[in-house]
Amino acid sequence: MPLLVELITPEGLAFSEPAVSVTLPTGDGEITVYAGHIPLISTIAPGMMTVRLSGGEQRDFAVARGVIEVTGTSVRVLSDIADRVEALEEAAIEKAKAKAEQVLSERRHDSEEFAEATAVLERELARLRSVRRRPGRRTSARLP
Repeated sequence: MPLLVELITPEGLAFSEPAVSVTLPTGDGEITVYAGHIPLISTIAPGMMTVRLSGGEQRDFAVARGVIEVTGTSVRVLSDIADRVEALEEAAIEKAKAKAEQVLSERRHDSEEFAEATAVLERELARLRSVRRRPGRRTSARLP
């Protein structure tokens, strides 16, 4: 029995396919869900979500804050972002991360710009974690 996996962002449906399993980061650590899983509602943490399809393929997404709803036959993930990991460029992520860190160092903690930069930094860190976990990834010069 396949597991229907749906990934939804504020922009709309980013992914919807039957799958064997889905692995994603939560506030309590990484979990993997298969068909027949007990019902569950939890928060997700920034990181990489991996969907394993029946043919052995997998789809990797960078996700940020959000919620997961699990039933015995489906997983619905609501996330601020859902970027295909293979489409992400590490150098561009590093640049956006550095810019957000600069804004954070220059702004007051109670400013709107500080809050926006914090959200940007969180998203970029989720993307960066996902890119660095990708098998066969292209590395940038800034990595140790």
